[in-house]
Amino acid sequence: MIPIRDTAPCYAKPLVTWSMIGVCVLIFITMYFMPEADSYRLLNLYGMVPMRYAHGWASYNGMSFDGYFSFISNLFLHSSWTHLLVNMWFLWIFADNVEDRMGRWRFLLFYLICGIFATALQWYFDPNLTIPVVGASGAIAGVLAAYFFLYPLERVIVWLPLFFLPIVIHVPAIAFLGLWILLQLYNATTSIVFDNITVNVAWWAHLGGFIAGSILYRHFLRKDYFQAQ
Repeated sequence: MIPIRDTAPCYAKPLVTWSMIGVCVLIFITMYFMPEADSYRLLNLYGMVPMRYAHGWASYNGMSFDGYFSFISNLFLHSSWTHLLVNMWFLWIFADNVEDRMGRWRFLLFYLICGIFATALQWYFDPNLTIPVVGASGAIAGVLAAYFFLYPLERVIVWLPLFFLPIVIHVPAIAFLGLWILLQLYNATTSIVFDNITVNVAWWAHLGGFIAGSILYRHFLRKDYFQAQ
């Protein structure tokens, strides 16, 4: 199922959401047109390479300890056009309403905290990984969790790509996002139960972001939201 849009009304311009999308797209395009060696170096430098932090403050593979800065910077990097477009599309559909309910600065802080927790959980479950973990999906998972609890009965309009026919259905957000989190849980647990499974998606980061969002979202809500309508 491919989400097209949702039906929840938004009462303010989601400037933080638009800014996040703009920054991620700008960084990706800039790195895309760089020489491959420079782009690869930046991905390793600002992506979260778990093995980099295996020995605390010691350097790894020529990279000095960065104070865990990559736990934030990786949220703005993407590995491919598909990776970027899928993440930005989910952010575009679901984040505006969450930003509306939290306010801009609270939403920005919420987004970053969910992303940091998501990265940390991925690091915990895959500490020996030597390739960079990148992408906004962990932070976006936190946004999806907030949407799941704030707008459970709103409809998500999805396209079922069955033989490329224009089949469009309306699905309650609680069902669409519930199915999404079950898929993440299945893939995350499969990745640690079966050693011979090749994993190229940070499933634990998705779960980490969703867990953080589920726990924290209520503490970031605007208390004056309903009075402001």
